Amino acid sequence: MSKQRRRRQPRQDTNPLDDWVPKTKLGRLVKEGHINSIDDILQNNYRIREPEIVDALFPDLRQEVVDVSLVQRQSDSGQQKSFRITVVVGNGEGVLGIGVGKAPEFVPSVRAAEARAKLHITKFRRGCGSWECRCPDPHSIPFQVDGSSGSVSVTLRPAPKGTGLVTADVGKIVLRIAGLHDVWSITKGRSRTSSNFAKAFVDALTKTYRMLPPQEWISSGAA
Repeated sequence: MSKQRRRRQPRQDTNPLDDWVPKTKLGRLVKEGHINSIDDILQNNYRIREPEIVDALFPDLRQEVVDVSLVQRQSDSGQQKSFRITVVVGNGEGVLGIGVGKAPEFVPSVRAAEARAKLHITKFRRGCGSWECRCPDPHSIPFQVDGSSGSVSVTLRPAPKGTGLVTADVGKIVLRIAGLHDVWSITKGRSRTSSNFAKAFVDALTKTYRMLPPQEWISSGAA
């Protein structure tokens, strides 16, 4: 009796979000289509508690590892080592987040850091705030901002088109994934601490969304 080979059925690409069961009110609103942008989340002061919310709003989100360190702690069974990873996520169009994750293995620590970065995702402004350029393209930041994390403080200044990213390698990773091409930076403190260095850049960029640009500040009638 001859054995007949069974034909394999072609795999159907399924969206992992189809099996997602939201656990929070914000998650249910996003899955039902009532909230479709990060602006609605920020304006209503919602707190993101599920990484799937960010996956649903930004399916093309990119990630970059900016710092890898090996930490260890003493326990009853001896020294236990684990990876401490810092990950930055963004879509290159004004959305950015940073997170730190720890795990005994490299891949789980990256996934933990990516999930935490999505939970802390926020928005920033892009523009051309350089008086030397004054072009309409959002290749830089709209105005000068300061950011800090730990002992590291950073000042970001808008630069004219073609200048490039004048900063260290960690700062370049953060600015590139943010979608910026021309920025000047001034750093102070222990900038060799890559995790705090990246957090200081993210803190500075998020202030461009919290603060009004000079034109809007004047038109609003603020004294």
